[in-house]
Amino acid sequence: MTYNSKLATEFLDELFDAILLLENREECYRFFEDICTIKEMQAISQRLQVAKLLRANKTYHEIEKITGASTATISRVNRCLVYGADGYNIILDRIGNIEKDKK
Repeated sequence: MTYNSKLATEFLDELFDAILLLENREECYRFFEDICTIKEMQAISQRLQVAKLLRANKTYHEIEKITGASTATISRVNRCLVYGADGYNIILDRIGNIEKDKK
């Protein structure tokens, strides 16, 4: 099954194909340090942490305190978890499976 994103463009396809070619964490750091600003990387990683905490049933106040994210960001991530394209849920499930396997 192919996902048909409303955002799909040739440029985005090439970006995602490039990301899929990264083989390890070091390559990810190297690529993302070149392609993103520090603020962009921090914002993306913050959103992933917010999503993890929302799935762990933390309150907005707790999440704000832990991550420094605004309530607007927390609300947006929550909307994506509930009504979005399921991207957060896919990756959070996989992260959860990796963490289980480490134990």
